[in-house]
Amino acid sequence: MNFIPIISVKNHVCALFTAILFLLVNHGTTAQSEEDPNVLKKKIAKAESNPKKVDLLLALSSYYLNKTGENKTDLDNADLINTQAKLLSDRVKYKLGKGKSILLGAQIYREKGDRENALEKTKNAITYSKKNNLTELQASSYSELSIYDAEVDQKAKYKQTAIQLFKKAGAKEKQATTLKELGELYSINENPDKAEPLLQESLALYKSIHYPKLQGVYNLLSEVYTSKGNYPESLKHALLAEKTALAVNDHSLQLSSIYNHVGLVYYYLRQNDDAEEYWYKAFEVAKNFNDTEYVRTIGENLCSLLIRQKKEKKALELIKEMQQKFPSSNIERIMKENYLLFNIYRILNNNATASIYYKRLADFYGENADRNGNSIAVLRSFASYHYQIKKFNEFYKNVRRLDSLAAGAGNNLIRSESYLIWFKADSSRGDYINAIKHYQLYKSLSDSVFKGEKSKQINSLQIEYESEKKDKNINLLQEQAKVQQIQIQKDTVVKYVFIGSVIVLILFLALLYNSFRLKKKKNAELEIQRQQINEQNELNKKMLVEKEWLLKEIHHRVKNNLQIVISLLNTQSAYLDNEDALMAIQNSQHRMHAMSLIHQKLYQSDNLANIDMSWYVYELTNYMKECFDTDRNINFVLEVEKTYLDVAQAVPLGLIINEAVNNAIKYAFPEDRKGEVTIVLKNIGESNYELKIADNGIGLPVDFDSTERDSLGMNLMMGLSDQIDGVFEMKNDNGLKITITFTRNTEFEVTAENS
Repeated sequence: MNFIPIISVKNHVCALFTAILFLLVNHGTTAQSEEDPNVLKKKIAKAESNPKKVDLLLALSSYYLNKTGENKTDLDNADLINTQAKLLSDRVKYKLGKGKSILLGAQIYREKGDRENALEKTKNAITYSKKNNLTELQASSYSELSIYDAEVDQKAKYKQTAIQLFKKAGAKEKQATTLKELGELYSINENPDKAEPLLQESLALYKSIHYPKLQGVYNLLSEVYTSKGNYPESLKHALLAEKTALAVNDHSLQLSSIYNHVGLVYYYLRQNDDAEEYWYKAFEVAKNFNDTEYVRTIGENLCSLLIRQKKEKKALELIKEMQQKFPSSNIERIMKENYLLFNIYRILNNNATASIYYKRLADFYGENADRNGNSIAVLRSFASYHYQIKKFNEFYKNVRRLDSLAAGAGNNLIRSESYLIWFKADSSRGDYINAIKHYQLYKSLSDSVFKGEKSKQINSLQIEYESEKKDKNINLLQEQAKVQQIQIQKDTVVKYVFIGSVIVLILFLALLYNSFRLKKKKNAELEIQRQQINEQNELNKKMLVEKEWLLKEIHHRVKNNLQIVISLLNTQSAYLDNEDALMAIQNSQHRMHAMSLIHQKLYQSDNLANIDMSWYVYELTNYMKECFDTDRNINFVLEVEKTYLDVAQAVPLGLIINEAVNNAIKYAFPEDRKGEVTIVLKNIGESNYELKIADNGIGLPVDFDSTERDSLGMNLMMGLSDQIDGVFEMKNDNGLKITITFTRNTEFEVTAENS
C-alpha cells in the first residue's frame, strides 16, 4: 500500500507527512512596519500632537519587535520605545494609545519567551479595551490570546470572537486576516471542511477592499483542496498564489511555501518533472533564508520524489546531508525523519531496520495513528508495513480506519490507493469476492480522480497558466524589442560621438606629441644642469670631508701641543725650589689639561662642533681627583645633564670648573677635613643653563672681597663668565657656592653625538 505522497503500488517511494503542508508563514503575528525607522524617528521629533506621537512610537516599537532575526537588542529597543508610548499616553490620557501599548507589551514578552507575563498582559489588554469600549483593540487582544491556549477548540473560539469584534468595528482587513488564520488553524489540524468556507470568506473580504496580497489565502486554499483530494482546485489556487506573489514582488520565505504547494500538487498528479522544478525553486528560496524547517520540509519532499524514481539510496544520502547541515531538535521534525526512514527501509525490504522505526512511530502516534495529527499519512504507512510482514489483522484494522478518515476528508485519491492494496491483501488470503469488490472500488475512485472532467480541468488549468506565461513572455519580448530599438538609437548617437571623440583625440594627441617634444628638449637641458649640480655636489662633499679631516687634525695637534706644554712645565718645575712658582706651574698644567680634554674629544668624534658636557665634566673631575689624591676625604657629586656645547662655551666652562674645583680641594677642607663637592649643570628653561659648583667646606674668609678679588683664579672665573655672556655669582652657603648662568649657543645645535 502506498502513502502520502500517493504512488502506484509497483513504484516504491518514501512516505511524506501531511505536515509538509504546514509550511506556511504565520500570519497571526503583527506585520513588520515597512516604514524606515529613521523616517519614523524624524516624524516622532516633528509630531504636532501627542496622540500622533504615541502612534508613531508604537509603530517604531513594532518595527523593532518584528524585525527579521532574533536580536536581543531589537527586543530591548521595542520594549523601551513601547514604555515611552505608554507613559506619554498616560500623561495625555490617550486611552487607545495606552491599550495598544499594553497589547504590544504582551507581544514583546512573548517574543522574549516569557509566556507567563505575555499571557497576563494580553488579559490586561482585553480588560482595558472592554472597560474603555475599544472594540478593535479588544478584537486584536482576543486574536493574541488564541496563541497561548493549546486546545484547538479554544483557540478557534478566541479567533471567532476576534472576527465578530473586527466586523463590529468595521476593520475589514483585520477581519479577513483573522478569518485566514482561523482557516489555517483548522487546516493544520486536518479539518479541511471547516477551513475551506473560512478561507473563501477571507478571500472575498480581501477582494472587497481591493487588498492585493492574496497569495497567502490562495496558498492555504491550495492546501485545503489537496487535503480533500480536489487536485484541480488545489492546482488552480497554488498557481494563483504563485502568480499573485510574483505580481506583488513577494520574494519572502512565503514564496518557498507557495512553490512547495505547487510542486506537491504536481507530485500527487504524478507529474514528476513539474514537481521537481517547483521543489527545487522552493529549496533555493529556503536556503537563501537559511531556514532549517523550510529546507528540511522541502528536502523531505525531494526525498519522496527520489524514492518514487527508485533512488532510495540517494534519498538516504539527502536525509543524512540535512541532518548534518540543517540539524533540528524539534520532536515533530524528528518524527518526520523517522517516518521517512521507516518507509525507505520498508520499501528496501529491510524489515528489521523498518521495525525499529515502526516502534518509534507507534509510540508517538499510537498504533492506530490517533495522536499528534498526521493520521492519514501514518495509517497508510502502517497498513503497508503490516501487509508487507503479513500481519493481516493489523492491516485490516488500519485500512478500515484509513478509508473512514479519507472518506471524511473527501479524498478519493487516498481511498483508491487504499482499495488497491486491500484488493491485494484479499487476493493473497484467497478472499476473492472481497478482492473483486475492492478492485472495482479502486478502479471507480481512481477513474474519478484521474479521468474525465477533472482531468480536463487540470489540463485546462495548465494550458491557461502556460498561456499566461507565454503572454507574459510575448509582452516581455515586445518590451525587450522596444528597449533594443532605444539601444540602437543610443548606439547610433554613441557612434557619432565616438567618431567626433576620435577626431578630438587625434588633435589632442598631436598637441600632446608637440608638448612631448618640447618637454623632451627641456628635460635634456635639465639633465645637463643636473649633471653639473651633481658634479658640484661631489666636489663639495670632497671639500667637506677634507675640511672635517683638517679640523680633526687641528684639534689633534692642539691637544698634542697642549700636552707638550704640560710636559715642558712639568720638566721646568723640577728645577724650581720656589713654592709659589711651583704652584703657578701646577695650576697652569691643570688649565691646559682642561682645554686638552676638549680637543681630544673633538678629534675622536664625528661631531666637530659640539662636545658632550656630561662626559667632559666626568673626565675633568676624575683628572683632578687623581692629581690631588682626594678619594679619602673629598667626595664628588656630579649632576650634569647630557648637554652639548660648542667649543667657544665648553672651554671657558671647563676652565671655570677647573679653577673652582682646584680651589675647593686646596682651601675648603684644611687639615684633611672630609667633605663633598657638587657640580651641577642643568637646563633652567629654553636655552638657558645653570652651572653650580658647591662645597660644604669652610667657605670664604670674612675679608675675602677686599683682599682676594684680585687673585688670578678669581679674575679668570669672572672673565671667563663674561666671555660666554654669563652671570657670575659667588656666596657662602654652608660652604662656598659658585653659580654661573648662561645661554647656550644653538648655531651648531645637535641632538646626539655619534662618536
